[in-house]
Amino acid sequence: MEQLKVSHLTKKFGRHVILNDVTFTLEPAKIYGLLGRNGAGKSTLLNLISNRIFPTSGSIKLGEDEVNTDKTLDKIFLIGEDNLYYKQVTINQMFDLADAAYGNFNYKNAQQMLERFELDGASKFDKLSTGQKTAAKITLALNVNADYIFLDEPVLGLDANHREIFYQEVIKTYQARPRTIVISTHLIDEVQQLLEDVILLYHQHIIEDDSVQNLLSRAYDISGPAKLVEQCTTGLRVLGKEDLGNIRTAHVFDQLPDDRILPDQVQIDHYDLQHLFIYLTNGGQQAND
Repeated sequence: MEQLKVSHLTKKFGRHVILNDVTFTLEPAKIYGLLGRNGAGKSTLLNLISNRIFPTSGSIKLGEDEVNTDKTLDKIFLIGEDNLYYKQVTINQMFDLADAAYGNFNYKNAQQMLERFELDGASKFDKLSTGQKTAAKITLALNVNADYIFLDEPVLGLDANHREIFYQEVIKTYQARPRTIVISTHLIDEVQQLLEDVILLYHQHIIEDDSVQNLLSRAYDISGPAKLVEQCTTGLRVLGKEDLGNIRTAHVFDQLPDDRILPDQVQIDHYDLQHLFIYLTNGGQQAND
């Protein structure tokens, strides 16, 4: 497998800028989270990578080749929009179409997934509920023969039980065949354990592109008397503050200096990826002076 490189990518619709000078690299055989608030440009980015729409400027390459060639497009699969399938298509026919386009579709595992989702492969796709359509599409995506799988809101309409099945199947299919999977979702707390790296879009730009481990190593709350918290966070990047009486909690996203000793009245606790996302996209402060 080769790297997929997005370089200085910009997309405009008329005067409206959706993505502005976006650059990042997807490594082979990794599970990524593509995170961003509504309207951040996540779906636009995935459609650009899969060559369904075209950039205003910039490039997208798989290895040394642009992604708009037959050599590269059969290595990339984006979970499809409903309107890409004609009205009478069945789930099984969707599998056949993927097999014709990509070859070596994993019919055996796909059938096992349908049984777990309580779906009949002979069912017509347009007659399914929203959750059933989602289940059919993720079954298709996780069994198609492609090196890069892009899942845009893959749990839309799924209940908790079926979301858990999806997460289990992502792990199972990834272990059976390591490849790059990019998950774009708002349910960050549920997918955190699946993700190795995160790309965070905010205001048309990428503001974070790092491993989950590195991101969370810098994400912590410092709590205690307000005056002491202010002293302990001096010079650090504070994304937000909350006060309850005289007790202040500062949401820090920074490396705590080794020589900074916290007094006994001050507590420090790490917070999770979902809260980091919330704090970063709420216009976090830069430094606590």
